[in-house]
Amino acid sequence: MNIIIKELKEHSPFTWFGTLTGIVLMALIVNLNVPKNVSSGIFWTLHPLHVLMSAWVTAGLYYIHSKPKTIVSAILVGYMGSIGIGTLSDCIIPYIGERLLSMPHAHHHIGFIEKWWLINPIALVGSIVGIKWQTTKEPHAIHVLLSTWASLFHIGMAMGTSFNAIELVLIATFLFLAVWLPCCVSDIVFPLVFSRVKSNEK
Repeated sequence: MNIIIKELKEHSPFTWFGTLTGIVLMALIVNLNVPKNVSSGIFWTLHPLHVLMSAWVTAGLYYIHSKPKTIVSAILVGYMGSIGIGTLSDCIIPYIGERLLSMPHAHHHIGFIEKWWLINPIALVGSIVGIKWQTTKEPHAIHVLLSTWASLFHIGMAMGTSFNAIELVLIATFLFLAVWLPCCVSDIVFPLVFSRVKSNEK
């Protein structure tokens, strides 16, 4: 638990930075009147990349800390963490925000079902990469940015042609929540819960 709390605190700056970049991109989307099909195309590019990096970090961290080490269990943990929590982060929480803000084109997109032929294999590949190259800090930072932008463009598909200051604050809040807790749960909490970590390990 101490490791988890420490990691959540240390990774919150990544999420705030990602949220700020997301707000800038959102302003550009609205001011440039970016078509919905562009937001859709960018979402379906970023979401698979997010799943890839999530699986990389989750499987890698699990494999580092697990005793005994098993490749099959690491792949399963990487797959479940990236698919389950990646869907929550990129698709479900943004959709809830869209509905609460009554956005005109709110719609849920469940990647591993809608594009099962793309998302599921990518999660498996990411898990294998994470086992092979057990580097987690840099992939996590990239993961946070990808998740922020994927969530943003999910919202971008649902938005109208304008938003006010209150909506901006609420969207920023949903972006932060959609990324920080799910991504840290996926990358940190999920693998550590399934691994056997000694209390003196860091």
